[in-house]
Amino acid sequence: MGGTRPGFAFARQLRRHPGLIPLIGFIGLGLGSAALYLLRLALCSPDVSWDKKNNPEPWNKLRPNDQYKFLAVSTDYKNLKKDRPDF
Repeated sequence: MGGTRPGFAFARQLRRHPGLIPLIGFIGLGLGSAALYLLRLALCSPDVSWDKKNNPEPWNKLRPNDQYKFLAVSTDYKNLKKDRPDF
């Protein structure tokens, strides 16, 4: 390593090659977005059950007007009616 710390070597490389700054920024933005989306899926998705003792089937407690998809293009969830039996 030659006595330099990795953080200083990284900063020196960025000073030598300033074109890497946007690339590193976009990679960081992509990694952050992916991590937040996975966190949203883990916490808000009806397919994931963290508490199997108190809520073994969380998909049965969804109302028809609950929007659980990230983006709904043509579905208006406010106007949906219940068309399934209660369990």
